[in-house]
Amino acid sequence: MNLQEMMVHRDNSTRTVDRYLMAHEGRVIAVRRHPAVLLPPVLAFVAGLIVCGAAATATGVFWLWWLWLVPIGYLLWKVVAWSMEFFLVTEHRVMVINGVLNRTVAMMPLAKVTDINLERSVIGQMLGYGEFVMESAGQKQALRNVGFMPYPEQLYLEVSSVIFGTIDESPD
Repeated sequence: MNLQEMMVHRDNSTRTVDRYLMAHEGRVIAVRRHPAVLLPPVLAFVAGLIVCGAAATATGVFWLWWLWLVPIGYLLWKVVAWSMEFFLVTEHRVMVINGVLNRTVAMMPLAKVTDINLERSVIGQMLGYGEFVMESAGQKQALRNVGFMPYPEQLYLEVSSVIFGTIDESPD
């Protein structure tokens, strides 16, 4: 099973992105960002738990627990937003689709992509994500940096082969 088949099988909900495809396009790669994008809301959730617990215990005012609803709501909102955000590559375009109430589709034609770089921070290497930096011919594009990409080396090779074609120069 190649990477493309694994991505389609891992994420059956990507059918929701099909509404953004043109009639002659097929989905080549559709993947969510790495769950590490949820670390800040999870940290806010834990910090809120600690702060509300300590404040309620120290003051004896237990209605302070209601303040914990703010980080809980923030975490839930970010999880829903993460679940609705996709990085999508077709035969003709690269897209990032995101938004909960207002949907945004950032798109770059494959013909305009002149270079793609993979950048991985130390934390990204430890957690298994990377950032794609796409260079394009012409003016500044809306889709330049795409962070928190899962299984970045495999995805980088797959995206590169779609953008630049597959040329096997290995000796026979």
